[in-house]
Amino acid sequence: MDKLKRVLSGRDAEEPSGLAEVIDATTLGWGTRVKGFVACFAIGCLCSLLGSCLLWVPKKRLILFAVFYTLGNIASIGSTFFLMGPMKQLKRMFEPTRLIATIVMLLCLILTLCSAFWWRKEGLALLFCIFQFFALAWYSISFIPFARDAVKKCVSVCLS
Repeated sequence: MDKLKRVLSGRDAEEPSGLAEVIDATTLGWGTRVKGFVACFAIGCLCSLLGSCLLWVPKKRLILFAVFYTLGNIASIGSTFFLMGPMKQLKRMFEPTRLIATIVMLLCLILTLCSAFWWRKEGLALLFCIFQFFALAWYSISFIPFARDAVKKCVSVCLS
């Protein structure tokens, strides 16, 4: 019966290889993908919110904020892996239209963590969190057709 389904669906009539069986067994259904996206995105939002709340903790407040804010952004970006799959998402991240935005965003994530853990500079961690926000926003709007052009035009009108 499986052979008939493969032929009718346009797949090769040969028996699937071991790798094909593993891929078929590990693919997620649409409902599971949406649940994974929502869960991962909610965790990301929760981490970012927790980071904002930790700003009022004495002493290591900016470092805790930077770490949780960065982890929240990483989880939010990771949530999109559920919707379109990790390989497709990575390919789309590094397309020429959003390559610079992706590199700047990833660089800001890394520099935020470096400034919090390695260099231990709170002001630098906060600065990189601000850069992270703008880089993630610019990266996110790259998925909306003509959104970057609209933002550029709005900013140029506001500044002139």
